[in-house]
Amino acid sequence: MSGHNISASNSRRNFLRSMGRLAIALPVLPGCLSTGEPEEIDLPEMVSTTFEELPGSLRRTPQVKAWLEVLEDGRVRIFSGKVELGQGIRNAIRQVAADELFTELDQIEVVLAETGLTPNEGYTAGSGSIQNSAMAVRHAAAAAREQLLDLAAEKLQVTREELRLQSAKIKVADSDRQLSFADILEGRQLEGEVPLDLKMKPKSAYQFVGHPIPRSDLRDIVQGKTKYIHDIDASDLVHARVLRPHNYQSELLRFDETAFKQESEGVLKTVRNGNFLGVITEREYQAERAVQLLAKHSEWSKPAIFPRQNELPEHIKSIASEPDVVHGKEAVLDRNAAEIKLAASFFKPYTMHAALGTACGLAQYDGTTLHVWSHSQGIYPMREGLALMLDMPVEKIHVISAPGSGAYGHTVADDAAADAAVLAMAYPGKMVRVRWSRTDENRWEPYGSAMITELEAGLDSDGKISFWRTDVWTDSHSTRPNKDAGTLLTARYLDTPKPMQGRGYLGGGHRNGDPYYQIPGMQVAAHYFDGPLRVSSLRSLGSFANIFAIESFMDDLAERSGQDALEFRLRHLEDQRAIDVIRQVREMVGTVSPQAGEGIGFAFCRYKNHAAYCAMAARVKVDPATEAIELQKIWAAIDVGEVINPDSLKSQTEGGILQAIGWTLQEEVRFSESEITSDDWSTYRVPRLQDAPEIGVTIIDRPEEAAMGGGEAAVPPVAAAICNAIYRAGGKRIYRLPVRS
Repeated sequence: MSGHNISASNSRRNFLRSMGRLAIALPVLPGCLSTGEPEEIDLPEMVSTTFEELPGSLRRTPQVKAWLEVLEDGRVRIFSGKVELGQGIRNAIRQVAADELFTELDQIEVVLAETGLTPNEGYTAGSGSIQNSAMAVRHAAAAAREQLLDLAAEKLQVTREELRLQSAKIKVADSDRQLSFADILEGRQLEGEVPLDLKMKPKSAYQFVGHPIPRSDLRDIVQGKTKYIHDIDASDLVHARVLRPHNYQSELLRFDETAFKQESEGVLKTVRNGNFLGVITEREYQAERAVQLLAKHSEWSKPAIFPRQNELPEHIKSIASEPDVVHGKEAVLDRNAAEIKLAASFFKPYTMHAALGTACGLAQYDGTTLHVWSHSQGIYPMREGLALMLDMPVEKIHVISAPGSGAYGHTVADDAAADAAVLAMAYPGKMVRVRWSRTDENRWEPYGSAMITELEAGLDSDGKISFWRTDVWTDSHSTRPNKDAGTLLTARYLDTPKPMQGRGYLGGGHRNGDPYYQIPGMQVAAHYFDGPLRVSSLRSLGSFANIFAIESFMDDLAERSGQDALEFRLRHLEDQRAIDVIRQVREMVGTVSPQAGEGIGFAFCRYKNHAAYCAMAARVKVDPATEAIELQKIWAAIDVGEVINPDSLKSQTEGGILQAIGWTLQEEVRFSESEITSDDWSTYRVPRLQDAPEIGVTIIDRPEEAAMGGGEAAVPPVAAAICNAIYRAGGKRIYRLPVRS
């Protein structure tokens, strides 16, 4: 078999044997993974394609063996550097791989996010997992299939045209002769890089992609059997807690360790490292009790570092930089030529990820390597931050992704892992488990930035927009862990503190600040500020605030010019896919006629102006006496191009809508001059079951188009759709969120 790229394969198995203290497996459920026996397909029907570049993560890691390996039993193990957050990426990858390899779904195993084992795919963020990871797997699987066919033809001494693929076997047509993938490789693995010239399975022949394949883990989740990071157990497990101060600038003035030891029980070690104060105990309850005693026997400074809550918008403007024109620097804004001019200012407060389960991290130092278990959304970047924080070589840190509470964005999962890492280095040999309290999580998580979006526009004599100006006041929208140790909260409080060196990703603040409409003179300016509260990535970044402002403003402009709200939008669109989602929502609403005190509002967004399309309508009822708002129904139409799994896409759309409903109607981080006061579910109210409206989702499937992620696309239009409906129901325009503040 000379001339083919194959190699001995024991590295991954040996790595798992030597490094893995714990394996987290999602079982295969009979009857949940297959839609039937895959059809045999004549190989000449494969589609020969030349790609300009490899998709997504494959550009950084083009080797076939980085993405898959054939197991001894003939099944295929797929490797992805993405994290399962409840978005169903494991299932989507399984569908894509099974189709391209002509296997059953239960012949595909998917391993996610482990350093040294899976590709480095950075963060699971920005609705990028489908186009970056799933499409990388599709190409790698196609390349593997082609190599396997060549090897099988040589081994069976037949031409490729005589071969057929079915259920992870390659057969000779009209014959009983066949080889499994394992038989072909004989214990070795495929090598080489994925080429740009590739034969792909025709989409018309897909057995799994495009079908609502149930997730294999759903039954266990519903029955409470799923093992999350909080459930990890081991014979050498110990428990730990870290005492958090009052605010970001608090300092530990005094700690009476003698008095603490006299009252505590089961304490194995107390760790003080600068302003970091933690405790390790034998049992979990002892850790809970010990951290209370730490607070009792310590004294912290409590400086006043926050502005007055009601003065936050003014404070933001006072600390912002000079405007940076980020779009349309050469645009001509002819204000004098406009027949109608309009201006408005919109405000969004700080909002939380508000994960229902608090953060957890585990770490164990074996004297050579630090092993870390985390529900971080970026295990490789976090590893870099940990290495810098601990002054360790990055190759001496091994990070394993473990499922945690669902939250979209940069949460304190990384910080919990950093806490565990510091404590594990101080107490080697044991697996140290750190769990955060609800109070600590609410006070210390990196929030979604407060934002101000101010708009100015004019209409010409024909009722079309003649100029547009957006001004956005925004903090950073990503300070995720990376090569800057200070992105990990823990690093900032050690004896040798490592403050954050940069501002993170500022561009997320003006995301979607330039409307996706045809406007001749358009300009967007960003006013960046370094705000009083810790911030980072939260689902959709600045798009939520900007689309809330833009789509509310579009309704105002339509009304001022006497035009129908949807027709006004359609007059300013040329992209047929954008037009189609808006028309689809109008069709979904149909002949629904609002009653007295009710209103229907609309909104549209193309996420990032180059990703998925979503149009939305909301129906609300406003009590004229109390101004109480009842959200009755949401309609949404979404277009992500090729749909991998319509059920997952629908679930993601519904979940995004529900999260954004909370930001629109209820959620706001509250604070005094010295500390965050939104520290529980009473002071930071998220939607309850009774707050959820009926939601209808229509998917526009375009299998001929590139696949895009849908996890964030439905978030931005929600606030504008609801607030436009409120205006139509009661005549009150909403400029400040949340509505029920």
